[in-house]
Amino acid sequence: MSVKEAKAEVFWMAFKGLPKKERRSVVERLLKDAEFMEDLIDIAILEQRREEPSRPLEDYLAEIKG
Repeated sequence: MSVKEAKAEVFWMAFKGLPKKERRSVVERLLKDAEFMEDLIDIAILEQRREEPSRPLEDYLAEIKG
């Protein structure tokens, strides 16, 4: 397990150990953080599009220039 994974595991275990009301409070604070929300949306989009085929950047740029 990497240091990054270990830190994530410690955080997750601490979060799961909180009473439900306190977990909700943590989530509410996270959702109010604009930078966190942007990161969360980016991660969700990447996960959603993971199986899509890739294409060269030049093709995409040519397409949007239309």
